[in-house]
Amino acid sequence: MADLCASIGIFAALTAIFAKVGVSSINSNLATAVRTTVILIITWFAALAFSDLSQIKRISASSLLFLILSGCTTGLSWLFYFKALKISDAS
Repeated sequence: MADLCASIGIFAALTAIFAKVGVSSINSNLATAVRTTVILIITWFAALAFSDLSQIKRISASSLLFLILSGCTTGLSWLFYFKALKISDAS
């Protein structure tokens, strides 16, 4: 478990550093779109490789609603996060 926590911390730190450098010369919304596309590819690859996709038929309406809401709020938070990275220092 400690290794997992350390990995999370390392990747979170690298995410902020890479995002700050990546957004420096382009529009923050475009940077978010590029990043999100990469995440989409990686997560679908992981889902296809390591998940039982037949479970998708068993997602309840309630779970689907909350996953959609979570996706909407995540997307909005990334847009604001990248805008903040664009206009100020990251620390």
